[in-house]
Amino acid sequence: MSAEEVSPVTRMKAADRRELILGAATAVFGAKTYVGTTTDEVARAAGVSQPYVVRMFGTKEKLFIEVIQRAYDRLIDEFRRALPGPIETRAERMGTAYTGLLAERGMLPVIANSTALGGEPEIGRVARAGFSDIWRFARDEAGFTTEETRAFIATGMVINTVVGLRLTGEYGTEVSATEVLEACFPDAVEKVRTLLPGAGEPW
Repeated sequence: MSAEEVSPVTRMKAADRRELILGAATAVFGAKTYVGTTTDEVARAAGVSQPYVVRMFGTKEKLFIEVIQRAYDRLIDEFRRALPGPIETRAERMGTAYTGLLAERGMLPVIANSTALGGEPEIGRVARAGFSDIWRFARDEAGFTTEETRAFIATGMVINTVVGLRLTGEYGTEVSATEVLEACFPDAVEKVRTLLPGAGEPW
């Protein structure tokens, strides 16, 4: 869901409207980062008033914290759904689940942005907890070794870089972009290219 695709919905339950705003905020924060986003932009994307966003979430910081908590929770949920099956293909299934999060615009960029904000007292605390949850999940539930966990998370960080840099438009024309896309998405490059915006497109 892109920021532009989020439309106002009348007579919506408070919980549904909250989710609508969080989805819009994910798209906007994913495009413009925490620092570059305003609550007014989030409100416009969600089709509600800026005072309504403030009443519901308080500050921009509190809104962003809810956005990244939602993203980390969703990530763990998708990993957990991918666990059943042969142990030898578990990492591949979890990788596919991670890539599947691209279907919601901004989801992976807000996770990446959160890791750059460790110096922010509250955001940093939540981001560190989210990262620790992913590490513990990989070790305790997925049964990865320490090295397997490091490699798996490192691949995720490379994917975040591909998404943040919007490299898909250079696939087939620029050697390093082509190689990294094929390494990260060996069986799904074309699908991923349809999910991600190009360098000149808004989220």
